[in-house]
Order: sequence, then structure tokens, then C-alpha cells
Amino acid sequence: MLACIMGFLAVGIGAYGAHGLKGFIQSEGLPPERIDIFKTGVSYHFYHTFAMFCAMVIPFAEDKWKRLAALLFFIGIILFSGSLYLLAVREYVFIPIKILGPATPIGGLFYMAGWATLFLGIWKGKTNNSIT
Repeated sequence: MLACIMGFLAVGIGAYGAHGLKGFIQSEGLPPERIDIFKTGVSYHFYHTFAMFCAMVIPFAEDKWKRLAALLFFIGIILFSGSLYLLAVREYVFIPIKILGPATPIGGLFYMAGWATLFLGIWKGKTNNSIT
């Protein structure tokens, strides 16, 4: 269910980026590179929403590893993609860039940890079930 919510949000946030953000950035005289920052956030949001969903439906991975991987992907989306969304419009959210700067790479580490955890869950599931 959480992956469905994150997918819904990715579509809505992506639609805003495609239709509303460009005009906003131009009207405010902000650098056009902000759109690329936002797009990167949306892309990784979608990739890891799918990863969250896949983590939960892989039949031969152990449940505790699948749940942990999905949680790590979720935290990664919040930190990595969320910080990029906020960085793109930082003048209007009143959050110091010093706070947002470290959130992006930390979110990336959560993404990586999610993938590693999913790998371990599949490996352990295959080992315990003798699936080749």
C-alpha cells in the first residue's frame, strides 16, 4: 500500500514539475537547472517506488528482508527525492540549504542499502528454499 501511495505522489509531483514548475522558475528568474534537479528527484522517486513494490512481491525472498528493503527505499525517497524537490524551489520553502545538502547523499545511501538488503533477502530465500 505504501508503494501505491508513493507511486501516486510521484505522478502528481512529476505532473507539477512538467506543467507548473517551468513557468514558476521562469517567472521568478530562477536558474533553469532547477528543473533538472526536480526531474532527477522524480526519476529516482519512480524507480524506487517500483523497487518498493517489487521488494514486497518477490515470492522467494524472506519477508523480514523484503519489508526492510521496502522501508529503506521509502526513506531514500523521502531524503533523496524530497531534498531535490525542495532544493529546486528552496527560496520558497524557507529551509536552509545546509539542512538539505546532506539529505540527498544520505538518501542515496538508503537507496543503496535497500538494494543490498533486497539482494540479501533473495539470496537467503534461495538458500533456504534451494531455488536455483
